[in-house]
Amino acid sequence: MVVFLLRRLGFIILALFLASLIIFGATQLLPGDVATVLLGQFTTEEAINNLREELGLNRPMYIQYFDWASGFILGDWGDSLVFRMPVRPIVMDRLGNSAMLAGLAWVMYIPLGILFGVVAAIKREKPVDRIVSGVSMTFVALPEFVTGLLLISIFALGLNWLPATSALESGFGFFESLRYLILPAITVSLTSFGYVIRMVRSGTIAVLRTDYVRAAELKGLPWRTVIFRHVLRNSLLPAITIIAMGIGWLIGGLIVTEQVFGYPGLGRILVFSIQRGDLPMIQAITLIIVFIFLISNLIADILYSVLNPRIRNS
Repeated sequence: MVVFLLRRLGFIILALFLASLIIFGATQLLPGDVATVLLGQFTTEEAINNLREELGLNRPMYIQYFDWASGFILGDWGDSLVFRMPVRPIVMDRLGNSAMLAGLAWVMYIPLGILFGVVAAIKREKPVDRIVSGVSMTFVALPEFVTGLLLISIFALGLNWLPATSALESGFGFFESLRYLILPAITVSLTSFGYVIRMVRSGTIAVLRTDYVRAAELKGLPWRTVIFRHVLRNSLLPAITIIAMGIGWLIGGLIVTEQVFGYPGLGRILVFSIQRGDLPMIQAITLIIVFIFLISNLIADILYSVLNPRIRNS
């Protein structure tokens, strides 16, 4: 297990290094000049040159990358070109808000997705299975901005149960924010909810047809014991992969959902920074997203190896 973890950690370090190169290079290729964006199109050439000198934009590219990467590792993520303050506290504050939203979405869709997937598999080809499968396909097909607007129309404008926007004040904790999190969390979770249902359903159906499950049934074991001890352990293997991949979809969903609900999270400030050419902010947020995605895949690998020891021994 130790060798397995060391290999995965080595892969994460290599992936972060390659991702940092790509992120830094891509941000340098963004259209428009940062100094011109900050000073406006009617500024003088001398003012633009002075600002480029002040920001270090005239230095060779490899020196800019080395300074940025080494500073990032040491906790100095640079200063925002728009907010004129350090990037790190801004990103960490918005990351906390996005973590609350993503955590609530996970609590919503993972247990329910597994439950409905197993129920649909047990009742396969019956009305319950058809209803669950149809609903899951609908959720997968609906983009987040459509789902969000529908939920706002029904629960905020129609029933007046929940707020239509989620513009939190700074310093709000989870329970203070819960009322504002419900609609965006449902919006983010529905697509992944549909994927989890379908993966768990197909995995459970495949396991139910295996010889060892039939042998357990012939031994007279209670049906609940067969499901929890023999079926779920193996049928959840594909679901773990889709849940880990769902981190990427979840982050993409957060970017759209935070825009729809006006939620002050990482996705919204990323869009704001791209629109204004705030390179240090874009670089920091993008690298943090890559890191989150890699860590989620590491956790999925660990869970996968626990459920299937052949993986860590291969």
